[in-house]
Amino acid sequence: MIFSRRHALIRVLVSLAVLPLLTACENSATSMIVENKDHALVLVREQPYFWSDEVVQYVIVSRLPDCQRRVKIHPDRAMMTPVAVYEAGHLLWALNQGGRWYLASTEGCQVQDWNNPGGQLPGPVVGSFGQQNSKIVFTPAAPAP
Repeated sequence: MIFSRRHALIRVLVSLAVLPLLTACENSATSMIVENKDHALVLVREQPYFWSDEVVQYVIVSRLPDCQRRVKIHPDRAMMTPVAVYEAGHLLWALNQGGRWYLASTEGCQVQDWNNPGGQLPGPVVGSFGQQNSKIVFTPAAPAP
């Protein structure tokens, strides 16, 4: 009887010790729908290790059935830096996170770093990826008056 109580107590203590490992990691995604569910930009964030503040990020460009590609972009930190999305051309978007710029094309199914040589905004803002209540969401920009 004493053995089974100790065994149960050890299992409870181990379970409690592992719990922070499971809750501290992030694995989330959200999308900006372009035309319908088959045409979108998706931001994916993964924090593989609870002890690291670094979050691995990907952008998925998707225009099914023609294209879908997942491209790794620069890492961020656990407290998400918002990503502004601008219309930059036909099936082309510019994404800005902190000081980094990316171009995402659902025509060519590509995502690449961009140095934004003129420093100007590439077009009208479409919306932004951000964090709300510990979840990442895409918030569309308010319509122009």
